[in-house]
Amino acid sequence: MPFFSRNNANARGRTNISGVSHYIHQLIREGEHQQLDFKYGITDSRKIARTFSAFSNTRGGRLLIGIKDNGNVSGVKTEEEYYMLEAAAQLYCRPEVSFEVKKWQVNEKTVLEAIIPEAPEKPVLAPTEQGPWKAFIRVNDQNLVAARVILKIWNLENRKHGLSIKYTRKERMLIEWLEKNDTITHTQFCRLATLTRNSAENTLAHLVVLGVLSMEVGQKQILFRLNTPDEKK
Repeated sequence: MPFFSRNNANARGRTNISGVSHYIHQLIREGEHQQLDFKYGITDSRKIARTFSAFSNTRGGRLLIGIKDNGNVSGVKTEEEYYMLEAAAQLYCRPEVSFEVKKWQVNEKTVLEAIIPEAPEKPVLAPTEQGPWKAFIRVNDQNLVAARVILKIWNLENRKHGLSIKYTRKERMLIEWLEKNDTITHTQFCRLATLTRNSAENTLAHLVVLGVLSMEVGQKQILFRLNTPDEKK
């Protein structure tokens, strides 16, 4: 069973034979989730680039190509699908995404497993259906455009120098709210402290990066909560 590895070099081959069918069927049983996606085939490299972007900007993931939505193995044409993956990573991701591909034989059909690591520096952008390039994140089994506050968090994390924040009225109001309530949304914080959207985002982003707050990203909203002492460590 050939194995292809791709980072920023050319693909290379080697042999690796083990419990192939069991491994693939175990992944299929997991179903699609934050770190696993199924594709029947690849017809649009830009669409695959959005999945690459989402995995890269979240916690990495695996893409199985040659699997129907119902979990049945359909198989793929190896070379065509591989070159579409290459195009997605090289042409439609900024910066280019590193990934590796394993080729598996299941029930005499070929399944490709693309493994995408979490990007060391975010964001990774990909084109939207409308054209503009955006950063995507993975939420459950969906690829979503990253909210502005997440972009600001990444920007702060990429800074090479130290980070600090002043404890002003808005920070005090936020902390006092969260000491009485479990979570707060960006919109609630804007209303609570009478802030512009941009100012609220900046404050939340700083507090997340400093470890004061944690966030729970959902498909429709982001919830912010106070970190416990153990979580701050």
